[in-house]
Order: sequence, then C-alpha cells, then structure tokens
Amino acid sequence: MTNLDFIKRIRLISDETRLKIIKYLSDNGTKCACKILEELNITQGTLSHHMKLLCEENITTCKKDGKWCYYTLNKKAICDLSYFLLDICKTNENDNKCCCGE
Repeated sequence: MTNLDFIKRIRLISDETRLKIIKYLSDNGTKCACKILEELNITQGTLSHHMKLLCEENITTCKKDGKWCYYTLNKKAICDLSYFLLDICKTNENDNKCCCGE
C-alpha cells in the first residue's frame, strides 16, 4: 500500500457514519442495507452514498440479490491499514512487534 492509498482510506473511514457502518458490519457480519438503515437511522440516499464510497475502495463488498443489497466488511482491507501502521512503528525490519511493546 502506498502512502497515498493509506491517506485516501484513512480519510474515507474517518467519517463518523462510515466508521459506524464499518463497526456494525464488523460486529454483525454480512447485512442487508435495510438492517444497516435501521441500525444507523439514516436515509437510504445517505447510506447509498457511503456504501458506494466504501465499495469503491474495497473496504466493503456488495452482493445483490434481486432488489436487495447485502454488504460485507472486507477485513483484509482493514488489516492492510493496520499493517501499514504497524510497519511504521516496528522496532526493526525483521520484527512485527510494535515499538510500544504490544
């Protein structure tokens, strides 16, 4: 992942609504858009906008079944962000431990 990729994804998930969507999908697995709407109390248009952005960056995936959309968190994309940060704070190149000792 490049620095610019990281910046783009961090900006994307730093939005409060998108972060709530990510957390909800992380805790609950694949969910229909209607369940996300109920949970977050946002409009369909707002959800559609946020999900489009998340899907474009492969943070989430969408599977359509008729008129229903089911969204899943791409945990690998989230792990990639985590690894990028871990790489910054590694104690040395051969060590995957964070310099803070955790």
